[in-house]
Amino acid sequence: MLASLVAGRLRVPGLLLFLFLGMAIGSDGLGWIDFNDYELARRIGIIALALILFEGGLTAGLLEIRPVLAPALSLAVVGTLVTAVVTGLTAALLFDFSTLDGMLLGSVLAATDGAAIFALLRESTLKRRLAVTLEAESGFNDPVAVLLVLGFIEWLTHDSYGIADMALLFLRQLGIGLAVGAAVAVAAVWALRRAQLATAGLYPVATLAVAALAFGGADALHGSGFLAVYLAGLALGTVGIPAQQTVTAFHQGLAWLAQVAMFVALGLLVFPSGLDEVAVRGTVLALVLVLVSRPLAVAVATLPARFTWAERVVLSAAGLRGAVPVVLATFPVIAGVGGSRELFDVVFFAVLVSTLVQGTTFESIARRLGATTTEPALPRPLAEAGTIRRLGAEILEYPIATDDAAVGARVRDLGLPREAVVNVIVRGDEAIPPRGSTILRAGDRLHVLLRSELSRDVHRIVERWQHGPIGPSPRRRTRRLGRPPLFTVRPLAQTELDGDAAHPREVTGTPVTAQLRIRRDVPGALVALEDGRYAVVGPLVAVGGRQALSVWAMRRLRRLAADDPERGWLQNVVGALAADVPE
Repeated sequence: MLASLVAGRLRVPGLLLFLFLGMAIGSDGLGWIDFNDYELARRIGIIALALILFEGGLTAGLLEIRPVLAPALSLAVVGTLVTAVVTGLTAALLFDFSTLDGMLLGSVLAATDGAAIFALLRESTLKRRLAVTLEAESGFNDPVAVLLVLGFIEWLTHDSYGIADMALLFLRQLGIGLAVGAAVAVAAVWALRRAQLATAGLYPVATLAVAALAFGGADALHGSGFLAVYLAGLALGTVGIPAQQTVTAFHQGLAWLAQVAMFVALGLLVFPSGLDEVAVRGTVLALVLVLVSRPLAVAVATLPARFTWAERVVLSAAGLRGAVPVVLATFPVIAGVGGSRELFDVVFFAVLVSTLVQGTTFESIARRLGATTTEPALPRPLAEAGTIRRLGAEILEYPIATDDAAVGARVRDLGLPREAVVNVIVRGDEAIPPRGSTILRAGDRLHVLLRSELSRDVHRIVERWQHGPIGPSPRRRTRRLGRPPLFTVRPLAQTELDGDAAHPREVTGTPVTAQLRIRRDVPGALVALEDGRYAVVGPLVAVGGRQALSVWAMRRLRRLAADDPERGWLQNVVGALAADVPE
């Protein structure tokens, strides 16, 4: 916590301070901890990275990244390959490496760091589309970089190894990782939705087991555990599971702890006295990585995407390198690749320089290029405010962002299903009891009460609140009758409806042009029909002109008992008919 506060004051990435802490107390610093175990450091880094990737997928969810999935995957695959090639060839020239040794170094430096990117974006006001692109890229590109490093290590240590073997390695690892991640995700969603655990605190334990099974299962089958664990997190973050916010909060804390452990361990492994020999060339390589390799990779990978030149500059500036390249640099050391100790020092120095430069300048560059907003870069679209699961319901909170499609809409236009209702709107320091006509503003926080089984539907509705369309479809011009509309009322027969009673598409064979109200106590609705008439659908179906239907509703009101729940519905019908002006 102290490091986070100091980092905020110094405007540097907070996790770097933990890296410096490890260097300060390590063998080459104060000497408090003697640490020179590359294999243990790699194990710590792999476990920590798996936890970080799982949390990244869990908090993002596929619904959030789906609009930018194509450019994010292109950046993760094409961008990583371009970065590896350009940086690798530069390293071969600077350090007099062979081409393969240079490509190994370039591959180690090719991946952006998930921990650094996630930490940067949590404190940023970057436009949401750019932020989600960077978040998805950092989740998908780690498996690609790992496979490049493993491939070039094999190439350097086995004379018969070649490009065809590396392509086969990619196909096998990514294919197995995809299959295992999908299988574990499906099984986990099925189990978590059906399990009735004694307390919400047990669900984080279950999801931690999901992360372990996804990573360990893929790794045991010689697949990409990093891809599998990220996909498992994406699945759980997308479909909605019980105690979602409890699970998310737990994994966010665990990911932060993993980041701290990883950076301290890697700091312990670095010997500052050995960095002098690579300082100048390491600085040049870092500048090439930041100013040439990353911008070129972004330009090539986003050619088909609809990004402006300013947005491409921002994506280039955000390619932070953190602990992941340092973890990858331990792979050739453990494999016994010649000159790997020097490679480790070069990687550490290059990462340090690039992270300091990009981490401290990114937000100002984005602001000057007009790529920021007044909202957090990665707002949580759906957060659990409280849980009443034993009663079969949940209370969820949704903050309306400035660029959400819901801004300016009415509560009635949110399209909530019948089993969900907005029960309070928090606006600033004021709680507003919502009405159907209440207009929503940016910054409002909607508290939604819904049945637990609707979690999946609510995620789909939230996507519409963010991107539209909001509200009823434009009313088609009504087909006027040449005579006064006939009024009829009779018990509901399901054969009279196309659709359910709360959302009918046709009533007595006449298409519905607008849904005016939804009844909450029982399935029912007030709708406008194509021929100019209106229909009240429920246990009774009443169809007729606006005035006739209003008279019927008021007469029925007078006959109902004071405590009859139908009174509120009929009062709502009368008000809606009076407010609806026909064309």
